[in-house]
Amino acid sequence: MSIGHTLLGLLEGGPRHGYDLKRAYDERFGHDRPLHYGQVYSTLSRLLRNGLVQVEGVEQGEGPERKRYAITGAGITDVGAWLATPEKPEPYLQNTLYTKVVLALLSGRSAADLLDTQRAEHLRLMRELTQRKTAGDLADQLICDHALFHLEADLRWLELTAARLDQLAKEVGA
Repeated sequence: MSIGHTLLGLLEGGPRHGYDLKRAYDERFGHDRPLHYGQVYSTLSRLLRNGLVQVEGVEQGEGPERKRYAITGAGITDVGAWLATPEKPEPYLQNTLYTKVVLALLSGRSAADLLDTQRAEHLRLMRELTQRKTAGDLADQLICDHALFHLEADLRWLELTAARLDQLAKEVGA
């Protein structure tokens, strides 16, 4: 995800301080991976340098000065173009799990055990996400559904690969 574009999108609602942007980001998108303050301010510096935000005001406080950032016209155009551009689907043609299966076969280790262990880990995570989804708000439900659908696809691949292990072993020369 583009943190810069996300901050721009949040700024479309009105000017904010870096602290407020971090809090809004974490509330909406950062449940599993909150932003670090340094990441927020380095991103704002880059957006400022590129003319996508401007400092609308500086307030004195007990600590350091607090800059209030506002999105510029160029920033609105940029975030609009980003929102209109489809994300590239990730086909996962080179993935670590496939590599592990082949290396297990080549080394004489049990690829079936590897697949069973991975299946158990996927199912554990699916149970955890289902609990989170049940207790969560709509945003949590949608995020968990996205992850669950990907995990279900992985499980189908694990089952298909397990069914084809003998054939794969022959092809890789194990």
